[in-house]
Amino acid sequence: NNCSQLSSLPLQILLYVNGIYYIFYFLATLVMIIYKSQVFSYPDDFLAPDLAVLFLMAILEVPRLYLGFKGNLTEAEAPLGLSLGLTVGSVVLCVYLLLWQTYVLWADVLLNAVLLSAYGLESALKVTAIAAFVS
Repeated sequence: NNCSQLSSLPLQILLYVNGIYYIFYFLATLVMIIYKSQVFSYPDDFLAPDLAVLFLMAILEVPRLYLGFKGNLTEAEAPLGLSLGLTVGSVVLCVYLLLWQTYVLWADVLLNAVLLSAYGLESALKVTAIAAFVS
């Protein structure tokens, strides 16, 4: 009877911190998109995709974090694996906002660099946790 706890405390803390940071990230990025649309000549057909990517990312973030929390706490590799898969999607959207949105300000670079670093660290911890659960 193996009673050892396999769930990862660093992962749980990071998921929580990422959840808080993402709210800040979302609001800051939204404010900057609105600001850029007022200050710069923002082509109307470019504003929609930038906003769509931000909102799609926010929609992905909810199940991504939920499955991460649930998978880690219940020591189940399936939800954690799904969360890892969603993280890949979030990384792609984050890279879009970092490199390909209409106007990229230094604040965009900073916000996205922090988020990408957090995603990277979180993914490494998820892989480690999954490895612990299946072994």
